[in-house]
Amino acid sequence: MGNLDQTLTCTAPAKLNLFLHVVGRRADGYHLLQTLFRFIDIGDTLHFTLRKDGAVARINEVEGVPEEQDLCVRAARLLQRECDCKLGVEIRLEKRIPMGGGLGGGSSDAATTLIALNKLWKLGLSRTRLMQLGLKLGADVPVFIFGENAFAEGVGEQLQAFPLPDAWYVVLSPPVHVPTMQIFTHPELTRDTNSITIRALPIGQRFATVGWLGNDLQAIACKLYPEVADYLAILSKFAPARMTGSGACVFAEFDSEVAAQRVLQQLPTKIKGFVARGLAQHPLRDLVEQD
Repeated sequence: MGNLDQTLTCTAPAKLNLFLHVVGRRADGYHLLQTLFRFIDIGDTLHFTLRKDGAVARINEVEGVPEEQDLCVRAARLLQRECDCKLGVEIRLEKRIPMGGGLGGGSSDAATTLIALNKLWKLGLSRTRLMQLGLKLGADVPVFIFGENAFAEGVGEQLQAFPLPDAWYVVLSPPVHVPTMQIFTHPELTRDTNSITIRALPIGQRFATVGWLGNDLQAIACKLYPEVADYLAILSKFAPARMTGSGACVFAEFDSEVAAQRVLQQLPTKIKGFVARGLAQHPLRDLVEQD
């Protein structure tokens, strides 16, 4: 943290979907999901500097993300409008989360922006209100404001905290960007998986080993992008592996950092990946006012 009156430096962690089921579709076309979000300790870093003139600007280039499309910038302007705030901000974004990988980088950046500017601009909005604003930016944004690993329903905004044991993950990043819309609109996508309750979820088990839990988007992503299937096959030689979100990243869970690193070191050098620790909660959880 910098000087709270003028600057803030905050992290925006990635997430994994330990499973993801599509259980229906609303009349407006949005899909009804059930999923389990887990935060991991790889993340982007955002630097916020207060401006008094009301301008919102991202001050560095981010490859593939024009400033006007950047969810950080959109989040800041949304917060300004909703609160009629006359203050502005300069945002510098250090990207570490692979883009187009299903790790929630853009959503996490947006959530961190809402949390940080709520503090920097002294707006005093509650967690619930910030989550409502986050949903306007994307279905995955609210969980990062919620701040805990969570079982999610609806379009991903109905959240219940779900404590998870310590775990380490090998996450591999295939050399493709998988457009979320392409996967969700594919005619072969399964949209009628049976709903479950939070009580049905196994406690203390590796979710990738539970046969009736899976990622309903995985088969379509593998069909359209063979690289995803290839990376899954490689990782599956060491442990049960699964795709996160709509792809392209795939992951496997391990009990220790040593075990995860050992697997990563055995992979071919052309395979891009990293080891990440599962977090108990979002690093900024305590920065948000309770309701």
